[in-house]
Amino acid sequence: MARALLDANILVYAFCRQDRGKQRLAADLIRRLAQSRTGALSTQTLAEFYRAATRALPDRLPPALAQERLRELGAAFPVHDITLPIVLEAARGATQHQMSYWDAQVWATAKLNQVPYVLTENMQGLETLDGVRFLNPLSRDFDLQVVIRRRG
Repeated sequence: MARALLDANILVYAFCRQDRGKQRLAADLIRRLAQSRTGALSTQTLAEFYRAATRALPDRLPPALAQERLRELGAAFPVHDITLPIVLEAARGATQHQMSYWDAQVWATAKLNQVPYVLTENMQGLETLDGVRFLNPLSRDFDLQVVIRRRG
């Protein structure tokens, strides 16, 4: 069972050469989550990765290479679809918790798929929301063992 949903920013860092330190950390995190079978992705995070990788990065990936990365990520992790219940929960979360809709959709995907952690650099100031804990895997105090440790 997946224990951590990777946000698009972590995927982007793994392929962005602008910050080699973050690139190394993100790539290692992705590898370790794939090996331990504890990570997950969503169709949203894959779409955001593709857009950022091919249009927003200073060192853009060619579309064919970005598509290959999508295939590799999709083969390495379970991918959660964005469903109507997720959209509705995200809308509630965005309104009730004053989050951006897209951040709320990542949270709702984790919540409704019973994934206890979201690994992101974007949710500063928000630790836990309705049982989903946000962790920055690029911070100095991040401990991957907390995420991949299985209970019971």
